[in-house]
Amino acid sequence: MQKGKIGVTTENIFPVIKQFLYSDREIFLREMVSNAVDATQKLKTLSSKGEFNGDLGDLTIHITVGKDTITVSDRGLGMTAGEIDKYINQIAFSGANDFLDKYKNDANAIIGHFGLGFYSAFMVSKQVEIVTKSYKEGSQAVRWSCDGSPEFQITDAERDDRGTDIILHIDDDSKEYLQETTIQALLKKYCRFLPVPIACGKKKEWKEGKEVETAEDNIINNVEPLWTRTPSELKDEDYKNFYRELYPMQEEPMFWIHLNVDFPFHLTGILYFPKIKSNLDLQKNRIQLYCNQVFVTDSVEGIVPDFLTLLHGVIDSPDIPLNVSRSYLQSDSNVKKISGYITRKVADRLTSIFKNDRKEFESKWDDVKLFINYGMLTEEDFYSKMEKVALFKDTEGTYFTYEEYRKLIEPNQTDRNKNLIYLYATNKEEQFGYIEAAGNKGYSVLLMDNQLDIPMIGMLEQKFGNNSRFQRVDSDSIDNLIAKEDTVKNDLPAGQLRMITKVFSSQMPKMEKADFHVDAQSLGESALPVMITCSEYMRRMKDMAAIQPGMGFYGEMPDMYTVILNKDHKLIQRILEDAGAACDAKVKPEEEKLAALKERQSELRKAREGKKDEEVPQEEKDEMKEIDGKISEAEETISGIYSGYAADNKTVHELIDLALLQNGMLKGEALSSFIRRSVELI
Repeated sequence: MQKGKIGVTTENIFPVIKQFLYSDREIFLREMVSNAVDATQKLKTLSSKGEFNGDLGDLTIHITVGKDTITVSDRGLGMTAGEIDKYINQIAFSGANDFLDKYKNDANAIIGHFGLGFYSAFMVSKQVEIVTKSYKEGSQAVRWSCDGSPEFQITDAERDDRGTDIILHIDDDSKEYLQETTIQALLKKYCRFLPVPIACGKKKEWKEGKEVETAEDNIINNVEPLWTRTPSELKDEDYKNFYRELYPMQEEPMFWIHLNVDFPFHLTGILYFPKIKSNLDLQKNRIQLYCNQVFVTDSVEGIVPDFLTLLHGVIDSPDIPLNVSRSYLQSDSNVKKISGYITRKVADRLTSIFKNDRKEFESKWDDVKLFINYGMLTEEDFYSKMEKVALFKDTEGTYFTYEEYRKLIEPNQTDRNKNLIYLYATNKEEQFGYIEAAGNKGYSVLLMDNQLDIPMIGMLEQKFGNNSRFQRVDSDSIDNLIAKEDTVKNDLPAGQLRMITKVFSSQMPKMEKADFHVDAQSLGESALPVMITCSEYMRRMKDMAAIQPGMGFYGEMPDMYTVILNKDHKLIQRILEDAGAACDAKVKPEEEKLAALKERQSELRKAREGKKDEEVPQEEKDEMKEIDGKISEAEETISGIYSGYAADNKTVHELIDLALLQNGMLKGEALSSFIRRSVELI
């Protein structure tokens, strides 16, 4: 019998392991099974080289859950007493302080970096035993035992066959692991693709209305997952079946990439393109990272660019350190190379589909657009690889590359200042009238209804150059959006302009966070009589505020709308005539009074030019104050006359409500009133 102390530099290594690895303690099972797999794989290697001539036999690793124990059994290399002393009893690391400072928050870091995988058993165990027998001829089986202190014992033991049993005596605070279903779930999570069969419990089947155990082992894992096989031997259905195995409830993927590289790093895997239409975070953390077929994590943001986390699938690389600490990974040169390689492979795959079968690429565009936009926005290299194959889609459903679309619109959509105007709509149904008005001019309108289209527009304006601008089709009248040299200016007389704008502005509804400015323009007889537009700049800023931190103040600002009255339309002309007939006689004396007041106001201002405030006589100051008041009073009187006329004019209200309705701004009681009035007018 041998007694001794485990070779550590501190007496409290096991309390440290329990304390700092507690939140990740479930990985103990991964480490136990991984060690068993390593021992089995090493034996297979020795056998293939002729250094082990015995019968390999059944190499299945068995996990058995007892009343108070969990046992992991393998038929691998096994260990001699000397090997236990070397590999189990000697833990070499730099010192407790460095250990705690650098790795206390990262279970994987502690285990992976210091080779403490076996000691993760003490996160859940009050005592651990190893019963092992080496494959070497004539070896004596030995038992190693430790109760969670640095003290251990090694004694001779009985074991008929080579291999190792690790017996975990589960601690009182970890009894939840003594459920076979819990252990099976953890094995499914961490070990489902290990290269050696892993059994836990027996298969069950329904018999006479109840579930009963069979004599057959319940094998947890798939020892030859798809990514380990040669792509040339696989069919589409194989990839789809594997996707269903990974994500049973997900819709079928559109296409996939099989990764396989040996230099300058080792990497295999399969990445699937799911259908992505909205909600960037919905499908994140679906790429599973493996190291030699051992599951490590599904949080791969440190390993692949952020936009690629929208993909699904598997990455397996022994060159990614098991200690998946983001700060550590970011400084790891292999991780950076792997990230760049994956980005390039994804871009190459998309480009290949575009070049070989453009119709297929177009059919998938709406589903991959969000992913591609995300990548182009966040990765300059990805933008440069995709700019020749990324697509625009117009409101007619036709797809164009950026260059194709530029050539299409350049002859007709260049304004008088040589700016190329890209018109776009965000909702084909809601903005139909504006799209139609653009179409009547022979203009093309893009459909930009994706949640990343607004930031994409900002980026594309920079990429395309200073002479390219994107304008939402409802942000102004079409003649103002693409102003030509021959645009006709046909302003109303000042009196009529004031009258018609006062008539309509006085009846605009009071809405929270909405300001309306009324203007009259010449839009043509066939255009709508009233339309509402919103500034492109303000709308874009508010859209960005909804998705970008730090811009929230834009979201609090009111929406600035322009109500454009089409003075060419017969209904607006009729209101001009009616308002003039009804109001001119009342307004005229007020206008004469207002003109006289403004003339005197102008004289007083002229008299004050060049004088300091104290040099102006008090009588003049008093008179100016009195005139200002009378001007405001006269203007209010005139506004009141027009407002009084408009309040009873059903046509004015009908036109305002129609414009609001077109923009989705007529709701509740106002909508009910509009419907009742419409019935009356009919």
